[in-house]
Parts: sequence; structure tokens; C-alpha cells
Amino acid sequence: MAKADKVAAVAELTERFQNSAGAVLTEYRGLTVAQLRDLRGSLGEAATFAVVKNTLTKIAVDQAGLTNELSSLLTGPSAVAFVTGDVVETAKGLRDFAKANPLLVIKGGVLDGKALTPQEIAQLADLEPREVLLAKLAGAMKATQAKAAGTFAALPVQMAQLAEALRVKREAAGETIPAEAAQEAEAPAAAAPADEAPADAAPADAAPADAAPADAAPAETAPADAAPADAAPADAAPAEAAPAGDAPAEDAASGPDHD
Repeated sequence: MAKADKVAAVAELTERFQNSAGAVLTEYRGLTVAQLRDLRGSLGEAATFAVVKNTLTKIAVDQAGLTNELSSLLTGPSAVAFVTGDVVETAKGLRDFAKANPLLVIKGGVLDGKALTPQEIAQLADLEPREVLLAKLAGAMKATQAKAAGTFAALPVQMAQLAEALRVKREAAGETIPAEAAQEAEAPAAAAPADEAPADAAPADAAPADAAPADAAPAETAPADAAPADAAPADAAPAEAAPAGDAPAEDAASGPDHD
């Protein structure tokens, strides 16, 4: 292989390692070309299966940053299944083919940058496909929502049944709690008029305002107090009678005349 071809092969492998969700390394020693074709067909669109050279693949693994995960697995005739779809389907296809063709050996792999052992790949193969898992999850969520809706819908009925059962139980036990509750309910109603009494008594409180004219009555009687001023002429009457007091003086004057 020319150097340019090797560089191109390394670049292609590096890109596949970087862009794939995972990769599974296998040893295909003893498998025929027809068997490898059948293996590729069984993987379908979930993965691409490629026979690789170890030296070039090690360089690609180093460039992809997967040296610790994959470099030690690159021994013997190697082929890599690059996962482009469901990793469970890829693991299942490789496992089933290896059971039918024991010459295919699963050596390990990597998934999302994490190394996988052959046992872990076998465990992935035992899982259900992604579509089935999603369908089950959706069904479980739908069932949970339906159950919750049923529970909420049943709450009013259950509360009514509970209240009725409690009422029947109290009646059977001869309890008088409902009557006492009725009396307590009537007590506030009976107390309502007493609470309203201050509102009715409001006019009585306003009475002083209406009685204000009565307080002003003394001002209207002021003329009666002025009555003595009108009676002043009566007091002056003695002054007019003064001439009567003068009469004795005249008599005294005439006294010597009689002498």
C-alpha cells in the first residue's frame, strides 16, 4: 500500500472512531468471504463491519484518543463493527452470529468513550432494542397519567362515600354532635341583633346635636333680662315727687308770717 493510501486509510478510520457511537473489535480468523457478507447483512444499518490492518488501526486509535481502550485489542486478524445506529442491535447481531459461527470472536469495544469487555457487550445484547424500550417507557408514562387522572376523578366520590359512612355511624351510635353543631350555628344568629344595637342607638347619641337649640334658649330670653332697663322710669318716680318734699319748706316760710 502506497504511503498516500495509508494516510487516507488512517484518516478514514480515525473519522469513523470519532463519529461512531461505539465500536466493537472482533477476530474473524477462519471466516470465509461469504460468511463476512452474511455478518454485514445481519448487522443491517445499525453498524458497518470492516476488516482492518492492525498497524494502521493503531495509528487511527491514537489519533482518536482511544489508545487505552482499544490499542491492546488489536492483535491477530481484526475487524471492527462501527456502531452507526442502535448499539443494542449491533451487540445482538454480533452475539447471534458468533453463536452460529464460533470462529467470530468478540474481543471488546468502546461505547461513548468507555471501554467495554466481551461480557458487557453480551449484556447489551440481552437488552431490548431502543424502539421497544422507548415504547415501553411511553406506555408506562401514559398508564401513570391515566392512573393519576382516575385517582383525581375518584376523590369526590370517595369523599362523599366517607361522609355518608360517617353520618350513618354517628346515627347508629346515637351521637348528638350534629344537634350541638346546629345550636352553635344558631348562637351567632341570635347574637346578631345585640351586635346591631349600637347602630339603632345611633340617633340617641345624636340627640345632643338636635338639643342644641334648647341650649340656645337663654339667648332668646335676653329681653326678659333687659326688662329692668324698661322699668327704670318707675325708679325715677321719686324724683318727680320731690316737689312734694318742697311743700314743708314753703310751710316753714309762711310760719313767721303767722307770727
